[in-house]
Amino acid sequence: MPYVFNLRMQGVKVEEATSWLERISGKIEVENLYPSWVVLGDGFRRSASFIAVRRAISLVTSLVGLVLTLPLLPLIVLAIRLDSKGPILYTQTRVGKGGRLFKVIKFRTMREDAEAESGPRWADENDPRVTRVGRFLRSLRLDDIPQLWCVLKGEMALVGPRPERPEFVELLSKEIPYYGVRLMVRPGFTGWAQIKYKHVNTVKDAREELQYDLFYIKNASIGLDLLIMFQTLKTVLLLRGAQ
Repeated sequence: MPYVFNLRMQGVKVEEATSWLERISGKIEVENLYPSWVVLGDGFRRSASFIAVRRAISLVTSLVGLVLTLPLLPLIVLAIRLDSKGPILYTQTRVGKGGRLFKVIKFRTMREDAEAESGPRWADENDPRVTRVGRFLRSLRLDDIPQLWCVLKGEMALVGPRPERPEFVELLSKEIPYYGVRLMVRPGFTGWAQIKYKHVNTVKDAREELQYDLFYIKNASIGLDLLIMFQTLKTVLLLRGAQ
């Protein structure tokens, strides 16, 4: 420590390993976290002006998104109706900011009886429950269009952690340290973890996803939000949507 202190006094920049790893990886390693770093470190702060501007951007962008995709809606409805039995839309309970529950709305991409026998479960790669049209909609993230209504209502933000189901939040909060931190903010239509990591279908995946969510929550800014929105649009255009 005296050697490091002397270096610091000589003007040499000294940085914690956690902060260095965060900067180069774009995530915060859960195993290296400790409470005092979260409480006393830089980040994890949101001013009233930032919250207001961010909310305004979410409102305008989601409204524009709904208007622009309006011509696609009849085609999506027809395709789902012709492809498989069941409702066009489905609602599912998710956990929002502060642990509040809300109903997320999406176009149905799975069979109507997808969880009749198994109960709540993550979607697997090449999940057989996903319909043909559903797979196409997911590749372009068109199934997420109705979620823009949740953004307008204030239940979701345009950018933030992916909204998770209560059953999985209960499980993951027990298995993964600091998992509850992601409930400090509104869940997002898109997010840092969504563009940096694959879709979650195991506890291990959820731990990795959380590390990207923590990075976003700590470093949230309008610039980062715009970067995430741009990368999301690029992902859609390159047909690299969700499973």
